Amino acid sequence: MLVTALCLSLSISISTYLDVKEQKQLIINKLDMIADIIAFNAQITLIFEDRKTEEKRLKSFSKVELVKNIHIYDIDDVTKKPVFFTSYNASKTPPVPLKVGSIEELKQPRITDNYIELIKPVEYEGKIEGYVYIRGSLERLNKYINNKILVDILLTLFVLLLVLLVARNIQRRIATPIEDLSLLLQDVSKNHNYNTRAASSHIEELNTLSNNLNIMLSRTQNQIERHEADKQEINQLNQSLEEKVNQRTIALREANQELLNTLERMHQYQNQIVESEKMASLGQMVAGVAHEVNTPIGLGVTGSTLLRDKLADIQAAFEQKTLTSKQLERFINDGVENLDLIYRNLNRAADLISNFKRVAVSQDTEISAEVNVKSLLSNILMAMNAEISIKSPDIELSLPENLTISSKTGPLQQIFEQLISNSLIHGFESENDNQIKIGAESSGNNLEITYIDNGCGVPTSIKKRIFDPFVTTKRGEGGSGLGMHLVYNLVTQALDGSITLDEDYSDGTRFIISLPLGELTS
Repeated sequence: MLVTALCLSLSISISTYLDVKEQKQLIINKLDMIADIIAFNAQITLIFEDRKTEEKRLKSFSKVELVKNIHIYDIDDVTKKPVFFTSYNASKTPPVPLKVGSIEELKQPRITDNYIELIKPVEYEGKIEGYVYIRGSLERLNKYINNKILVDILLTLFVLLLVLLVARNIQRRIATPIEDLSLLLQDVSKNHNYNTRAASSHIEELNTLSNNLNIMLSRTQNQIERHEADKQEINQLNQSLEEKVNQRTIALREANQELLNTLERMHQYQNQIVESEKMASLGQMVAGVAHEVNTPIGLGVTGSTLLRDKLADIQAAFEQKTLTSKQLERFINDGVENLDLIYRNLNRAADLISNFKRVAVSQDTEISAEVNVKSLLSNILMAMNAEISIKSPDIELSLPENLTISSKTGPLQQIFEQLISNSLIHGFESENDNQIKIGAESSGNNLEITYIDNGCGVPTSIKKRIFDPFVTTKRGEGGSGLGMHLVYNLVTQALDGSITLDEDYSDGTRFIISLPLGELTS
């Protein structure tokens, strides 16, 4: 009965839903068609501002029960905005407020409570002369739904009652044979009487069950007899088992020796792979250095060549006494632009060399001191306020106010500055909903710092190489690829710690920095 009720309810619910959906769509289509007719008829009356004719025409819709309210709006010649022209309200239907502010919203049918609202433009020769607002009633649809639900409930109750009667009848027919089978099985279970057999039944299914039970009892009896014979065979097999174990032991020794030889070869292959990866990493680093240095130097050479050519032209004009003030002015302007180009690119090359030098130089010269982590981060955020204000991230510091550590201030400051800069440049693609979270937890003599942003994350293709030099997603856009390599060197060399990228984090980027500290207070 439960299955029948669920299936019947599901079937009726789906059928009712689809029927109501179809009826509602038909009403929408009908209302849309009426709106098109009204819009077509209103073209001339709007152009000539003939309200009386339009009002008479709208009164003809009193025979259509679906239509409850109609508004026609005209386009004002001065303001070019829709204004009220005329309207129609069905009998016993109150007027509705003007919808001139909801024209764009109601261009698609909107269903609210027991009504459907729709607005259609009145076009004449490709120009919009006004709009038609029409409001239809869903009263008949709601009555139809209520009647259908009542019929479905009565039908469901009738079917369930019929199923109940049939189920009770079937229960009486099969209960007695099933009880007989149950007593038979209890006897077999207690007394191990496998010679007994179940009687046949007048119900085909139970008769099949009895036959299968008899077959099972017969096979069980045969199985017990074979079991006794198998015991003797097992005793004979146990005698030869020791010899087989010795043979397996010899084979296992040979397999272990072969495995050791294979492991030795694998170690050799592994050393070769490591050397290959070192050469590939060196090649990538050299290519990155060449690309990053050649670009500003090439632009500087181009600028100096252009400046030299311009100077030669000025010199020739001067020697020939044909030099004009406009030529001199243009030469000065071009010279300033070329010198600026040369200066910017030489500075860029110098900065790149400086960054590369910072990566290579050890940071062990600075002496450890007591550092308040939250105060340090606050000073960094204040110093980077101009850069941070561009993307305006929400920065959350989950740190105790009095968390003080014994560490090196300079490397710590460079690490946080580079991580925040990376989030601003590489992580955040827009200026909205950007977040940065920095937290710290102490465990014994270790400090674990967590840096999280909700940006676009690190591409999968460079996750394994994020700390390698010259690995960047902004190649050719100002990114040198040395930032994270510098962070890695500062953490591992200057602070004797470790830094890892959480590759499973999917809501942005998450770095975990672990610093072994001699003294830690909070």
